[in-house]
Amino acid sequence: MGKGKASAPANVDSLVVNPDYRLDSSDKRTLLGYARKTLKQYFTSQTVPLPRHFNPFLKVKRGAFVTLRKNGELHGCIGHMAEDRPLSTVVGAMALQAAFNDPRFSPLSAEELRQVEIEISVLTPIAKVGSAADIVLERDGVVIKKGERQAVFLPQVATETGWSKEVFLDQLCYKAGLNAGDWKKADLYAFQADVFSESEFH
Repeated sequence: MGKGKASAPANVDSLVVNPDYRLDSSDKRTLLGYARKTLKQYFTSQTVPLPRHFNPFLKVKRGAFVTLRKNGELHGCIGHMAEDRPLSTVVGAMALQAAFNDPRFSPLSAEELRQVEIEISVLTPIAKVGSAADIVLERDGVVIKKGERQAVFLPQVATETGWSKEVFLDQLCYKAGLNAGDWKKADLYAFQADVFSESEFH
């Protein structure tokens, strides 16, 4: 699910979710509202709103994915993993990317926007793991790197598919253009995500 450029590995101890990376309900509403406002304004004027009057926490440099679901079905998911841009800026940019630049789907239309639910995944720093044994399904998202090939799955992929860890990692290999089992000799990185969607606040 989605794309992303992995940032430099962190210490493996960071795999335990840090409370500082959790957003409160107001923060989540703000980011979801900004993502939708960005898409609406782009459709009407080909411009995007600036993330003004956000609290300082939403300006911290963090990675995030934006996922669009149309009538419950995936219709775009793209993210930015490097911690080099403010979170609010990343969310706005990834909303546009998910709507128009996910090659798996046709670009979103203004009419379809009303049918779309927005989901945001705010990421913790990624950390290199020693082996697949260190990965906890449904808690961890995973990045695989082997040579020039890489791919990422968000934590919720395991929840949504019910895959075993081996199938999860094999599917991640396929996504990266690798063969099944290549995860045994590739670099693996893990991260967590604070995942929330518009339906939680309706």
